[in-house]
Amino acid sequence: MKHVKWTQGALYAALLLLYAACNEKKEVDLYVPQAPDYENDTCWFTQMNDSTGNGADVFYIVSTWQKDWTTDDGRLCRYADVYNACHRANMDKEIGKIAEYMGEGNNFYSPYYRHMTIENWATLNEDTINNRFQAVAMKDVQQAFNTFLNHRQPERPFVLAGFSQGGKAVVELLKSMPDSLHRYLVAAYVLGYKVTPDDQLATNNIQAAQGATDTGVTICYNSVSDVRHIKPVVAVPCAMCINPVNWRTDATPAILHDTITVTLSPEHHVLVLKGYSGAEYSPIMGFLNVGDFHSGEPWLYQECLRENIQARIRAYYQKTSR
Repeated sequence: MKHVKWTQGALYAALLLLYAACNEKKEVDLYVPQAPDYENDTCWFTQMNDSTGNGADVFYIVSTWQKDWTTDDGRLCRYADVYNACHRANMDKEIGKIAEYMGEGNNFYSPYYRHMTIENWATLNEDTINNRFQAVAMKDVQQAFNTFLNHRQPERPFVLAGFSQGGKAVVELLKSMPDSLHRYLVAAYVLGYKVTPDDQLATNNIQAAQGATDTGVTICYNSVSDVRHIKPVVAVPCAMCINPVNWRTDATPAILHDTITVTLSPEHHVLVLKGYSGAEYSPIMGFLNVGDFHSGEPWLYQECLRENIQARIRAYYQKTSR
């Protein structure tokens, strides 16, 4: 038997081929859960709270709740499974609390969807995140939104809202929304995620809110203890920010819960909080809740958001009744 003499280059090439083969096998073994059927009521969290006809329809998109998991036969999955009772229960933890204040006096709709797991975000690679998000999660959200539109009164005002991964989905829905539908949008709330300059260039539907009662606008913010803790994966580059306590876009500070000072940094498009530790939120894989207050975005300001949604709905009706 002849002995093969490996050069350094040949050895390196062989190792690359071996790595590629192993990586290809890993990708083949990935499991993608069954797609939701949004004609089935079990794929939705809904509350019908508008008894007067003076409210709006709220379409809310939940954030990230699942970690990577494996099926019984050992396949890796990077998405939530809407037919898994534990996954749905996790999503309900957030959706139910959001419905308490966003759904007040409104009809509230939130689809369960195959959201990306937190490990996708932990790659910190924008291309990876976007590709995996568009491949499964956003397809579900778009399908759910189409079903929502098909079953609602077409001229009824609506609110879009989402937190974190859900905020990313809100931005994508705005980019593909026709003008004939956008005219009925009260406002879009992008909580704990970014609206980039490219997002704004992609559509006229994304206009930054300038105050407490303008309509058809987008509300966007992220909160940190100091600008050095801004997290690019959710907050950079960002083209807009509004202070949800005083509804200003300048650096005028506002006091929240009597003890927290919330000041917008116009330069960085982020909220800087003083007098708040965020200690109730544990770090997420070392890249969120570390000097930033990502997990608190829908809860810190929930009373402000409750009042603001109602104020913008009233403003919408006043504007359209002229």
